[in-house]
Amino acid sequence: MSGIARRLYRGEVDVDFVGRKKLWYGLSAVLLVISIAGLVLHGLNLGVEFKGGSVFSFKAPAADIQEVRGTFSDAGVHQIIAQTTNNGWRVTTESLPPEEVTTVQKSVAQKFGLPQNQVNLQVIGASWGGQVADKAVIGLIVFMLAIILYLTLAFEWKMALAAVVALLHDLVITAGVYAWSGFEVTPATLLGFLTILGYSLYDAVVVFDMIKEVTAKLGTTSKMTYTQAANNALNHTLIRSLNTTLVAILPVAAILFIGTTLFGAGTLKDLSLALFVGMIVGTYSSLCVATPLLVTLKERESRYQAIARRLAAHGSAAKSTRQPVTAGAANGSVPETDKRGKKK
Repeated sequence: MSGIARRLYRGEVDVDFVGRKKLWYGLSAVLLVISIAGLVLHGLNLGVEFKGGSVFSFKAPAADIQEVRGTFSDAGVHQIIAQTTNNGWRVTTESLPPEEVTTVQKSVAQKFGLPQNQVNLQVIGASWGGQVADKAVIGLIVFMLAIILYLTLAFEWKMALAAVVALLHDLVITAGVYAWSGFEVTPATLLGFLTILGYSLYDAVVVFDMIKEVTAKLGTTSKMTYTQAANNALNHTLIRSLNTTLVAILPVAAILFIGTTLFGAGTLKDLSLALFVGMIVGTYSSLCVATPLLVTLKERESRYQAIARRLAAHGSAAKSTRQPVTAGAANGSVPETDKRGKKK
């Protein structure tokens, strides 16, 4: 295991990402079907900010969650989401009429020995969450259009299409995780979803930039096909992508797993789960979805088909994806200076 890690760090691992595109497409299809099934069968557990409801907060450091839930259930409440806060509890319920609110406050005060006025109530309407959702959808549409325009101008429309497909892939799978896990979707979750877009796009742009550089001067005398050159570029950005993901995901994982278990970080949990899942899926999609899809589109161009036919006819298509020649050269290899982590 340590040997693989060492070779990976030195950039000596050669993975045929593009050649295994059917495997990646199949895996992504399965994940998407599972995610969509979760969204259809279970839907998203929308928070009180979207549905509206009543939020009770009170201090009862000695109470456990069964006592808290039992107290609200005995008072006639049906939907109960209990969360710990600093020395207290935050309990979210469905929208309750005023007389039932008073009953709940009395029950909580009596159960935990509190004055009734220390059982605080916050009533949240559904309209605020609806406004947040509408603005998030508008932000998503503007973001997608801006990304398509930028990638088309900076690279080409085929790269823009591949990047957008990867982004949608990441969003659906992340939403599916929320649907199956039952994690509450709050405005903080929406912020996490929008952050995923930026992270996933960054990884795809890094890979596409290397592919553009490597394949820029593939010509009639090239010794590599577009597929091989793209896979070569992908392998040379692999360690960079993995390092970036590892560095970014460690603090997010700390917030998600340690923060939620030790400190009950409710809002941070809503945000960090979306980031945690999105970063992992985003790294996968930039390597195994966006690039193979781009190669599929590019290999349909006549000049790349001609290269592939010529190399196939002469039986000289490079079997190795690593050819240490200058970027932009006719054989489409990656410059030595761009080999991340290569042992000197």
